Amino acid sequence: MSEQNFSILILAAGKATRFKSEHSKMLHRLGGRLLGEHILRAAQGAGPDCLYMIIGHEGEEVRKTFARPGLVFIEQKEQLGTGHAVKIARSELEKCPSPTVLVLVGDAPLLRSETLLKLVETHRQARAAATILTTRLANPTGYGRIVRAGSRVRRIVEEKVATPMQKRIREINSGIICFSRARLLEHLEQLSAKNAQKEFLLTDLVEVFNRHRLKVAAFSVADSREVLGVNDRLELAQIEKLLRLRKAETLMRAGVTLVDPEATYIDPDVEVGQDTVIEPGARLLGRTRLGSDCHIQSYCTIIDSVLADRVTVRPCSVIAMSEIASGATIGPFSRLRTGAVIGENARIGNYVEVKKSRVGRGTKAQHLTYLGDATLGENINIGAGTITCNYDGVKKKPTVIEDGVFVGSGNMLVAPVRIGQGSYTAAGSTITEDVPPGSLAIARSPQVIKEGWVKERSHLKPPTEKA
Repeated sequence: MSEQNFSILILAAGKATRFKSEHSKMLHRLGGRLLGEHILRAAQGAGPDCLYMIIGHEGEEVRKTFARPGLVFIEQKEQLGTGHAVKIARSELEKCPSPTVLVLVGDAPLLRSETLLKLVETHRQARAAATILTTRLANPTGYGRIVRAGSRVRRIVEEKVATPMQKRIREINSGIICFSRARLLEHLEQLSAKNAQKEFLLTDLVEVFNRHRLKVAAFSVADSREVLGVNDRLELAQIEKLLRLRKAETLMRAGVTLVDPEATYIDPDVEVGQDTVIEPGARLLGRTRLGSDCHIQSYCTIIDSVLADRVTVRPCSVIAMSEIASGATIGPFSRLRTGAVIGENARIGNYVEVKKSRVGRGTKAQHLTYLGDATLGENINIGAGTITCNYDGVKKKPTVIEDGVFVGSGNMLVAPVRIGQGSYTAAGSTITEDVPPGSLAIARSPQVIKEGWVKERSHLKPPTEKA
């Protein structure tokens, strides 16, 4: 087996104490994904032979949430430190034939697969017992410092026990370490909990290896943001911003215009075509896909939806799990719910809601309308205030409107009902029966006028209100 083969062990057992949360830190959301999903994707993208995750607090929920082929969960019932977590994993590591073990922290969401591969390669070339992923910070306060002797790492000194000279060291420990599996398993039991934390600390192996004259190397990553951890909700918000800006930069370099990247929220799995313009306040979430030359105006939210080329979404519209064909216009203040399919050049206007309905090419519903469980053909005009009455209290029932229909304002279309091709319905109608093609349907009560009615009742004055 090649020396480049490696396994990955993710440490994710701890409780989110500094989060002030009863939930595992891995289950908190960050940048459109759960926190644990970020590190899992980075780990899987590196292509390890074996992939493990140490779980503890809320372990069953973590297991259920992140389960996937090739991932093995290892339970750490007592959280007695990072070294203890690796001890718990010993039997699994002994079974995996990879010569190298990469130990990752679960709360480093900015870490890239490419960085992990470079760390493994550096470790292989150095022929080291361990290689630590480090970075250099302008202000390293609070981090463990890397104490070197030439290219070798001699110690990792924590802030609270560092000397004034050591505190001036800018190279810091990320908590991510690449090990020779043989050396790791050989010396793992030498870890002790006789320290200030009263825990088995994996970083103590640096001194153990040095005592045995084994080489400890370092690989310093240039972008220090990659190793940032998420320890509390303040850091969660700070890293959220970094993730959003990273996605925004990627899109802008690919030909997308973001008018104000810092005021735009785009999840990492969103795809956007060239020459699309996205205005401030827009939120593109989940696995949304936008085509080319779209215009997403301010304060729109689009979730798990597919928009073709040249779609315009006007301000304050909400689109979820829907499909929109090329040239369509949505909004302002429109809502497309699950299962809405909008055809080419269709127009869905202000305060129009569409749910589980198909709207054909060139069809317009411009104002104050609800379309639910409906199938609309092409080139239809839906008058303001139209409602498809699709629910009878027990079942949802369909409405079908064929090509070229003109639906008057204020119509109630009581499903199940079909309005035939080219028909008209009069304003204010309540349509309860099918309308044949080419017909005019009028379904409203006759207007009654009683002349002199007000004068006849002039003696019935309302009681005067007291001041």
